[in-house]
Amino acid sequence: MANTPHGGVLKDLYLRDADKHDTLLAESEQLPSLELDDRQLCDLELILNGGFSPLEGFLNQKDYEGVVEDMRLADGLLWSIPINLDVSQEQITEIGIKAGARITLRDPRDDQALAILTVDDVYRPDKAKEAINVYGADDDAHPAVKYLHTIAKEFYVGGKLEAIQPPSHYDYVSNRFTPSELRAHFKKLQWTRVVAFQTRNPMHRAHRELTVRAARARKAHLLIHPVVGLTKPGDIDHYTRVRVYKALMPKYPNGMAELSLLPLAMRMGGPREAIWHALIRKNHGVTHFIVGRDHAGPGKNSQGVDFYGPYDAQDAVEKYKDEIGIEIVPFQMVAYCPDTDEYMPADEVPAGVNTLNISGTELRRRLKQGLPIPEWFSYPEVVKVLRQAYPPRATQGFTIFLTGLHASGKNSIARALQVSLNQQSTRSVSLLLGETIRAELSSELGYTKRERDINVQRIGYVAGELTKAGAACIAAPIAPYEAARQGAKTAIEKYGGFYLVHVATSLEECESRDREGVYKRARAGEIKGFTGIDDPYETPSKANLTVDISKQSVSQIVHEIVLMLEQDGYLGSA
Repeated sequence: MANTPHGGVLKDLYLRDADKHDTLLAESEQLPSLELDDRQLCDLELILNGGFSPLEGFLNQKDYEGVVEDMRLADGLLWSIPINLDVSQEQITEIGIKAGARITLRDPRDDQALAILTVDDVYRPDKAKEAINVYGADDDAHPAVKYLHTIAKEFYVGGKLEAIQPPSHYDYVSNRFTPSELRAHFKKLQWTRVVAFQTRNPMHRAHRELTVRAARARKAHLLIHPVVGLTKPGDIDHYTRVRVYKALMPKYPNGMAELSLLPLAMRMGGPREAIWHALIRKNHGVTHFIVGRDHAGPGKNSQGVDFYGPYDAQDAVEKYKDEIGIEIVPFQMVAYCPDTDEYMPADEVPAGVNTLNISGTELRRRLKQGLPIPEWFSYPEVVKVLRQAYPPRATQGFTIFLTGLHASGKNSIARALQVSLNQQSTRSVSLLLGETIRAELSSELGYTKRERDINVQRIGYVAGELTKAGAACIAAPIAPYEAARQGAKTAIEKYGGFYLVHVATSLEECESRDREGVYKRARAGEIKGFTGIDDPYETPSKANLTVDISKQSVSQIVHEIVLMLEQDGYLGSA
């Protein structure tokens, strides 16, 4: 028999509101609309399908304050993470958000009406208090705290929801089960004891071994329940991870395990998040839940110390286990023993017995360099998926981002580098000169700081797409501002290599090389806001390479860039 939902009743709003679907849909077209962001969309889906039972909407101020203060809803029920609908003053004014108002919540991807919210209240939260109480510190090194202060808007809206339809999913649809569907699936399979395993990372042989041991020890079946909503910035994308999970599933004993995807927006909230995860799994019908070491931990704070202790999450769920109503299974580390070719619980390995392990850092190094990954660590089918998603650097794309004053020589370097890379590499090579981008993509922009930043942002987007496709991209804008260059780097480096080359030719030299007389016109006041004359150029603080065309030839500079690429593995045999 599936576990009882939190609060006693599964709040599946799709089932509850099915008989008035047509009426709600028609009404939604007459109401003011609010488009949701990615986190709000994840939260909404799990409210509507019952994953967040007993919630029937976004937290009003009374519930919110109770959760922040002592992990209690206003009725006293345990709930550890505040689920908020954040809005701006502009949205409040434009949409007319106030107590009693009815608002259509829409999916920004296809403009579909998903639910109608009846507003209870609109309130301004104490974000510093929320950060400290919920996440343990008001420290932007924590991704949820950074989100709270830099992305979340200044007001929260509380209110009950009426469901119209779920968000559309086009990926892995057969593996997406709502709580009601998963409960029915367990009933069909006659599963009465189910251990759930939460993950946001790829799984390897050690994960398979520890989950099998956990299920067998409790005479239970196993639910692999990975998060496919929002996870920690920098995590492997969910498409790759799900391909890994699907490759791993046949390695389990026949009939032992099932895979279901959870559209959760994680907060990386450590102890509080572990309680939240357990409650969510309880709502999905699970009876046992594996809580890992440093479960949902975000890493280190701004002082270089871990936000949470390794067992804080396990201690938290143990403290509230009676209220959570699900049996907690501590994550048991396993070690590979090469002499007997088996995995054993790490605390049961006899003294003196040799063990092997590959860290996440070492795995990434091997993938990056195309080095072997042994079968004792991961299955060949899993490694194949990871190699497809993370090819060695010799086949990855990269961007060389040249920045410097007008007439600094960066265009000459860029053109020469394009020829050199065409000669040496099998990649396509794209050249994004500043004047080309201005003419083709940014012709409507002027030269204010904001417009210059938009121009660099566009270059970063195009270069990122080329890098993602495995191309070599050479960009050569002036890009005078440090923050805009950093934004371009962030947009590009998640797809491949990014190298900032500062062409540090002096202003005097640039003026002497300026055959068009642009500097002369700027000094005469005919051109306003000209970089280097009456508009600043912020010297890069972390350039990968600094060059000066007055002291080096173009060929020497190109050679330095090529050597840098070769040293990092982007040029050479694939």
